Amino acid sequence: MIRSLFNQADSSGLTEQKPELSRRRFLRAGLGACAVLALPMGASTAHAAIRRPFEKKLSFLNLHTGERTQAVFWVNGRYIPESMRAINHVLRDHRTGDRRPIDPQLFDLLHLLQHKLGTKQEFHVISAYRSPATNAKLAEQSGGVAKNSMHTHGKAIDIRLPGRKLSDIRAAAMSLQMGGVGYYPSSNFVHLDTGNFRYW
Repeated sequence: MIRSLFNQADSSGLTEQKPELSRRRFLRAGLGACAVLALPMGASTAHAAIRRPFEKKLSFLNLHTGERTQAVFWVNGRYIPESMRAINHVLRDHRTGDRRPIDPQLFDLLHLLQHKLGTKQEFHVISAYRSPATNAKLAEQSGGVAKNSMHTHGKAIDIRLPGRKLSDIRAAAMSLQMGGVGYYPSSNFVHLDTGNFRYW
């Protein structure tokens, strides 16, 4: 009888302890999970969380047509076709309406020039693509226009930046040592192209 009561008491005690043990295990498990969540992210994980796509953007104003465009033309190593078409339209031959795909390297050059000058201003465009007919007509009128101009291949552009000295634009372009750099202070523009590095 005594042993039976003792067994009942012992059994009752164990029954009462099980909920307590369960609560302790749950609390320990919860605290452990909180500790894991509180651990700082690794440097690479944190960097990935805030990393943004690397992009290149340019803005143009065609001084002859008054048309403007601002476009992200390159993102994470890829040129954006829609943006390229929009820029090509603004940089077309304003005399004939003809257009030709502009050499993407010219856009890269302009983007580097902006970075060198520390500006994001829009480029004022005097001339970009020229049709062979337009170029031939200009060559007849001026000895300074090459008969096989790089403009006719979509590889050249004549620009200026509002509020910036033309000499500063020329100096920055020459420091890049990329392509051709022509200085035309009397006409208020700098010529840039994607040919071999040279200047005049």
